[in-house]
Amino acid sequence: MNKEDIRIKRMIIHILDSTIGMPVLSDTELDYGSEVAEFAREHIARIGSGDDAKECRFYQEESEVYQMLSGYEDADFIQMSKNAAGLLYEIMGSNIDIPAADLLVVRFREQDSEYLALLKMNYKALYTHRTMPVPEGEGNSNEIIRHKSILPSETQRLSEAAIIRLDDLAVWVMEKKYEVNGEKVNYFSYLFLKCSSHLSHKSKLSIVSRAVESVQKEGFDETERFEKQMRAKQIMQEEIEENGGFVVEEIAEKIFDDQPELKVAFQDKMEKYDMVKEKIEPQSENTVRKYQSQHLFTDTGIEIKIPMEQYKNPRSVEFITNPDGTVSVLIKNIEHLEAKL
Repeated sequence: MNKEDIRIKRMIIHILDSTIGMPVLSDTELDYGSEVAEFAREHIARIGSGDDAKECRFYQEESEVYQMLSGYEDADFIQMSKNAAGLLYEIMGSNIDIPAADLLVVRFREQDSEYLALLKMNYKALYTHRTMPVPEGEGNSNEIIRHKSILPSETQRLSEAAIIRLDDLAVWVMEKKYEVNGEKVNYFSYLFLKCSSHLSHKSKLSIVSRAVESVQKEGFDETERFEKQMRAKQIMQEEIEENGGFVVEEIAEKIFDDQPELKVAFQDKMEKYDMVKEKIEPQSENTVRKYQSQHLFTDTGIEIKIPMEQYKNPRSVEFITNPDGTVSVLIKNIEHLEAKL
């Protein structure tokens, strides 16, 4: 989702401060300017273009939010937003671990589709100044106070948010687990939206990486494992860079091409997540960046970070297995060295 393609149509904000005992619901839309619109666009784009959001599907008969949006018309925007905010506040009021927040509800268009964003802005406590008149005297007194209801800035990641495509009521959710009735749950999707969720691309990629590492740890000795793990990361990086992602079944063929028993062990792990034929397509630069370098740690406390392009170039770096089983890393053809303090 490209920020430049997002066209804000309507916005409204409701105060859901569970410490005051009741929600403060707005009866009017935000009269927003360019700065507030940019604030909303930044948050929406971060959710829509990142890898943390997971796709969900409403439980249509159980979900109050789904019922609110079925047959939705823009004339109902304010009342719909108040109903959603009231529902969320009721859940928050019954579970004290869920943080207080404002709910920013945004109607927007992106390319050819219409959307609704439910952005839960959890409060942050920050310090600011305040000027007060001096009692029984002349002049002012400047103070430092702690403000407990600061909204997340446009550069900060929201803990809970949903983007709903109004054309077909497809849902993308970002959320964090909080304790509800003694158990940590994803209350935003489970209790508020009432939708079933799939894993995010970031989570899927992490699962594949951990499974590859686990299988290789069981199948190779320390020296071989080091080489195989670097090769596996290189294969995944090339697939992401050249094809925008990979199918799990196909990446297994490339990583375990000469170890069929390890490929079976890897696929067994993927079957537990129903991911054998899953296609993983990370979008976030932060997610992709992790695969653009080899990050090595030695038992002597040395840390080495090698850009993937240099790792693949035998004229830049070489790994040498010594007769005693130790490994040497040879960095070659250096014309200039620079140390940073």
